Amino acid sequence: MALQYFLGVDLGAESGRVIAGQFDGKRISLNPLHRFPNGPVNLGSTLRWNVLGLWSEIQNGLRLAASECGKDIASVGVDTWGVDYVLLTKNEEIVGQPYHYRDSRNEGVMQGAFSTVPRSEIYAQTGLQFMEFNTLYQLLAFKQAEPGLLKEAAHFLMMPDFLHFCMSGSKVVEFTNATTTQCLHATRKNWADNLLTRFGLPTEIFPQVVQPGTRLGKLRESVANSTGLSRIEVIAPATHDTGAAVAAVPTRHTGKANWAYISSGTWSLMGLELPEAILTEAALAQNVTNEGGVDGTYRLLKNIMGLWLIQECKRSFERKGNSLGYGSLMNLARDAKPFRSLVNPDDHRFLKPTDMVTEIRNSCKETSQPVPETEGEFIRCAMESLALKYRMVLEGLQELSGEKVEVIHIVGGGCQNTLLNQMTANACGVPVVAGPVEATALGNILLQARALGEVDSLSDIREIVQNSESLSEFEPEDQTAWNEIYSRFLELSA
Repeated sequence: MALQYFLGVDLGAESGRVIAGQFDGKRISLNPLHRFPNGPVNLGSTLRWNVLGLWSEIQNGLRLAASECGKDIASVGVDTWGVDYVLLTKNEEIVGQPYHYRDSRNEGVMQGAFSTVPRSEIYAQTGLQFMEFNTLYQLLAFKQAEPGLLKEAAHFLMMPDFLHFCMSGSKVVEFTNATTTQCLHATRKNWADNLLTRFGLPTEIFPQVVQPGTRLGKLRESVANSTGLSRIEVIAPATHDTGAAVAAVPTRHTGKANWAYISSGTWSLMGLELPEAILTEAALAQNVTNEGGVDGTYRLLKNIMGLWLIQECKRSFERKGNSLGYGSLMNLARDAKPFRSLVNPDDHRFLKPTDMVTEIRNSCKETSQPVPETEGEFIRCAMESLALKYRMVLEGLQELSGEKVEVIHIVGGGCQNTLLNQMTANACGVPVVAGPVEATALGNILLQARALGEVDSLSDIREIVQNSESLSEFEPEDQTAWNEIYSRFLELSA
């Protein structure tokens, strides 16, 4: 095949990138062209997303792509985090400034929703983990606060679908991100209209759901003219970043559930790839989620607070004048005393703390544990707690699926944390394979290549990743010590 470029736009909660993937038929190499900051914007007492600013930065990246890669660019596709959305009027105007999922308006809405439709019934239809920022509860909060604005909405788009609309004019929602909303029926794989109607939400605003790899149309002529690109294909990859990352997990066991993954970043998403959703009472009791994957698969997973604990500790240290890099913090954590203090990473107090260090300190006091004092002790506490949480979640996933996991693949930025990788192998008692770092971008870009006929299958995508990336392996160590401390963690998390 002729050498081609595919452009991946990858937006995370802290930053965004435009990346060119160069594919020769066997291997792929990535060239990050443009990186820009992202994050919540304070507007009055609310948190919002600056979606027009993001679109402006994406266009800057497309201009760089046109300059560097020229006529060899085949397509472009976007992935982002889940749950957040944009509403458009019938004239395609944005309805209000889109909210950030950590906005306080969501508080209490989920519990109130259960008085309209029981928790068990919501789960039986949607199969989604209950979290207060799920799109369903965001829409209910919007309906309560701004019913007039909601009536102006004609089109509901998830964040990546809005950006695809900016590129091509398409108004659809891609499956993997749709499954993060708690508005999609997990077995019918379309909108749960009956559920939405019972909540008084307008079902007519929800568009067609399309599968990963759908060709959405050509780049708008105006965008092509302003960026210097030709009218390349706009393709929906797996638009949820975890869906894209899991597509690029370099497993040799496609079709089997004897491997687990952790997509490690601000959030840790740990799960299994299965042929269908698990909607049992046991799954509800564990509050696991069933998110859509490639080729109609489901990702049975749990959202875990993740590296947010470490990121927020680092910010707290910086506010106190200690500006330590992540490498220095890992060295301090490595030297700190093991198993001194533990927390439950998913304690609600850690979701949006004023100061993470203060919250960890208070949690340790309340559970009669030694309070961390040094930077290394705080970071070690967070990482050991995360590793033990991974074991707890893994045991639950194995119980639900009936599968015995033999290896854990850690992908995403967090796979570079070698200390946490080793702790995860130790805590879970199975080998860990770390890499690739750029799993999301690889999955995004290779799914575009598959849509254009350059790659045949999901297993081929994973083989290409194996051929293209360096991976690291971690074998379990110190099993006796980790087994003993796990009992303490279970008591703490009860």
